[in-house]
Formats: sequence, C-alpha cells, structure tokens
Amino acid sequence: MTDSGRDSMKHLEEQLGAGTYYKRNLELVRGQGARLWDAEGREFIDCVGGQGAANLGHANPQVNQAIRDQAEKLLVCSELFYHRERARLLENLERLTPSSIQRFFLCNSGSEAVEVALKFARLATGRHEIVAAMRGFHGKTFGALSATWSKDYRLPFEPLVPGFTHVPFNNRQRACDAISQRTAAFLVEVVQGEGGVRPGTLDFLLDVQDRCTEVGAMFVVDEVQTGFGRTGRMFASEHFDLFPDLFCMAKSMGGGLPIGATGVSQEVASRLFKLAHSSTFGGNPLACAAANAAIGYLENFELPQRAHKLGTQFMQQLRSIGSPRIREVRGLGLMVGVELKEKSGPYILKLMERGVLALAAGPTVIRFLPPLVIEESDLDRVVELTAEVLQ
Repeated sequence: MTDSGRDSMKHLEEQLGAGTYYKRNLELVRGQGARLWDAEGREFIDCVGGQGAANLGHANPQVNQAIRDQAEKLLVCSELFYHRERARLLENLERLTPSSIQRFFLCNSGSEAVEVALKFARLATGRHEIVAAMRGFHGKTFGALSATWSKDYRLPFEPLVPGFTHVPFNNRQRACDAISQRTAAFLVEVVQGEGGVRPGTLDFLLDVQDRCTEVGAMFVVDEVQTGFGRTGRMFASEHFDLFPDLFCMAKSMGGGLPIGATGVSQEVASRLFKLAHSSTFGGNPLACAAANAAIGYLENFELPQRAHKLGTQFMQQLRSIGSPRIREVRGLGLMVGVELKEKSGPYILKLMERGVLALAAGPTVIRFLPPLVIEESDLDRVVELTAEVLQ
C-alpha cells in the first residue's frame, strides 16, 4: 500500500470508527507465531498477544485448518439444533475445568460470559447483591461494568446495575465480612489483569471460597484472561485448588476467533430454566471448531507447562534489571507486569519504537502477554530492550 493509501486507511478508521479506542500509529498486516509485521515491513515481537486472546500465537496452522474445514461445511447452527463440534467442545471443557463445573453456556466474549454468570448467580440464589474486588476488570457491558472497579469506566454510565459493592483485593477479612446471606455472588479474577497483573493470595482465595459456601453465595471465578495456559496451568484456579460455582472463560479459548463460555455447577444448572439466557452466535460451529483445535494444540505441545518454565525465567531476568524506575516485577506464568515508579505509557511507546509491542495495566504497569509459543531468544531480547528503555 502506498503512503497515500495508508493515510487514507487511517483517516477512514479515525473518521468512521466510533472513536472509543486509543490507537497507536501502526498498521499491522501479518503475524506468525509471536511475531508481527506492519505495512512497512517492520518486524515486532508481540507481547500484547491480542490482549490475551493469542496464547497460540498468530496463524496457528491447526486452528487455521480447522477454520477452513468448518467454513466449507456450516457456519451458522444455533442451539436450536445439535452439532458435533459443539458437543466436542463441551466435552473438552468439562474435562479441563475444575471438577465443580459440569455444564456450560457458550457465548461470544468475556463480557458476555460474566453477564451470564451474574444472571445465573442471582437466579440460583434468589438474591441480588454482588461483591467484587477493587482493581478488578470484568468487562464493559452494564452488568460486567457494574462489577468492574475503575471509576473512569463507571462514572459516565451511572446509575449502573444496583446491588454491587467492592472490597480490597487480597484482603481476607474485608471480603469475608462483605459476603453475607444477602450475597448472590462473589466475583474475582485469580490474577487481576487490567488491575496491574496482581496474583491473588492462597489464603484470600480459599477463605472467600469457604465463606461463599458457608452463606450460600456463588463463588464466581473470572478466568477470561488467565485461562487456556496463560499462567502455567490450563486455568489459574489450578494453582490454588479452587472449586467455583460459576466459571468465566473467553479470549484464547478460540485460538483467535471470538468465543466465550460460562461454566456452571450442577447445583446452579438445576435452578435454570429454558431461555434463561440465549445467544444467536453462541456455540456456532466455526468458533467451536477453532476452540477444539486450539485446545488440542495447547495440550499436544504442552503450552501451559511451557508458559510456567518461560515465565519463571522471564520474571527472573526482568527482576535482574538494575533500573531505579522499577518498583516490582510480578505475575504468574507468562502473564507478567513490571510496575514502575512513574507512568508506563512513554516506555511502552519506546519499546514499540525498538520492535516490542507491550500493554499497559493501569497507569504505571508495563504488561507482557506474549504468545505461549514465543521463543526464549525473543524473551531475552524483550528483557534487553526493556532494560534499555528503563535505564
């Protein structure tokens, strides 16, 4: 594309898009594994990872083949009818998720998975109060936004859904005090993503799980960003031996295609009724075929185990950077945050100039979400360039 063509493309997006995104001055045209290329042929190491949706990297051959094969057969098949790929996916999810989860509602995104969980929790308990964590992010639709902490997201749209309160993340006492016999659900991320890449502590997560059981509230775990190998296990809940009543998944579930799911316990499922929730595109054959291929690839190539090994090495290397700008390096698996003592935005742009794409996680955190297929040498290069920009 010529310079004038690129300028025209950017102009069209700026003028015709709704304008709700911050855009970087970069047109991406191709990806392979953990590498991306822009329209000018410049190569980048991808540590954005589709905001967590590209755990398998870009142009994964098995996922692409599954998409091609299914696209030639059938794209649309709602849950009015049965479909083989949907049945296979349900079987895979039942096998992989915590043993407390036995049934699944298939949808299209993480926000929708959270919305479904909130609705099902209220229906299962007959209560309406929801407790969530400060700094948590669960989506931007009305119910999910009501559970999300950031006032920047919330205030323009208030009044939101009533009945939501927030407690400090990793504060056992405050959380348990807030969960009562009026509580329908406690909703939590095992590792807070947008909130700064903050892992939950074992005592916090187990105590709130026990408190929910004690008062009959639903324990709802949001694994939209942490799921499908990201933290060194298939799901982050495995690190903590959690047994949720409701379980939210999306992002890398489809190997790059949009798909989400809400897992439910048998007890919750017994309280549901026909058309308690529905979705035109939920469980469509194309997304299900992609998800089955993605799960197969994750397991066959042991990507969760790879994320554990590489993430441990990556964080050790980042911690060895002797920059006074760094406050803390934290994370789990290949979900890694570098918290600075100042704004992270300028350093994220400097990394981009040097060929590394990274994310923010709050105002002071550089977040790295590389595909789990990334080469060790690429992570070494990321560490080298991070040290360079933070000197």
